[in-house]
Amino acid sequence: MGRFVPGNAPEIDRKIDEAIASIGREIDAMHVPCLDGVVLAGGYGRGEGGVREQGTEKRLSNDLDFFVIAKEGASDADAVAMAAALEPVSRRWTEQLGIDVDFTARTPWRIRHDVERLMIQELVRGFVDVAGRKGSELFASVERRPAEALPWMEAARLMMNRGMGLLFAKCKIENVECETGRQSAVESRMSVMERDFVNRNINKCILGAGDARLVAKGDYRWKALDRAAALGDSLYSAALEWKFHPTEKPVCDFERAREVWLEAMDEVARSSRPSGDSMTSRSLRNAARWLVRRRTVGDLRTFALNPVVRVLESVARHVRDRREPESALMRDWEIFN
Repeated sequence: MGRFVPGNAPEIDRKIDEAIASIGREIDAMHVPCLDGVVLAGGYGRGEGGVREQGTEKRLSNDLDFFVIAKEGASDADAVAMAAALEPVSRRWTEQLGIDVDFTARTPWRIRHDVERLMIQELVRGFVDVAGRKGSELFASVERRPAEALPWMEAARLMMNRGMGLLFAKCKIENVECETGRQSAVESRMSVMERDFVNRNINKCILGAGDARLVAKGDYRWKALDRAAALGDSLYSAALEWKFHPTEKPVCDFERAREVWLEAMDEVARSSRPSGDSMTSRSLRNAARWLVRRRTVGDLRTFALNPVVRVLESVARHVRDRREPESALMRDWEIFN
């Protein structure tokens, strides 16, 4: 097994090791205010990254996702400033490696506040030290929750984000259809980057829908191969193999991915688990969150729902109708994703 990817790929391990060592030295030399440590997270941080083969050459295929942790007592504004300070590093290494190199900054308070989030629970279980203090020290006070305790809302969040990705893929496909005048010419007229974008979002939709089903049932697993075994779904397994070894050929087309997403949406909705607080207090908090962050009441029929669920309902309508996301949905998704 490789350090960053499943299977044996020493050249990929070496490339990532060299990259994060250089990035770590750059960050240490910058002395960014309030920065306490940086870790590599995401697929490569969990040892589940992808390898793209081009002839005899093996290349990175996923983003490099770094988490930048602020010192205790830092504010969200400090975190924003840290991310801005590291933007030149992001641009330089994105160009050098040919993949997106992203820095997400968080305060310790924000991490503890979001401890129930799938993103945080996966972060503290799978990372590689890059700069500053070690991750074992940075995350020492973060509670590790069992996978079965992930809240239902994380299934809704997965469905929301993967549904939006599916809509973005549809937009790419429709743009080419408009240029060619016929659907059969879509694939041949797409650029390599456009085709890769569509394939990735279709693949993420298949995986996200399966993961959401497991979260909703309280049966999530931390390892991707374990999730595939738990689902016993051949399309999910094919999508996972595509994630590990992406090709130009997708695992399915948009319409099949749409069907999978809608089926998962129905299952996730039926699996809704109430939280322990009272309905009234929860409704008031949800309404307040929407007002504070959106500065508008919006649709009164969904006013008491969690903002993520409100956005998800809109995403579902767009997916069912095959509609392009309008500016209002884009704005809401960017705020609450």
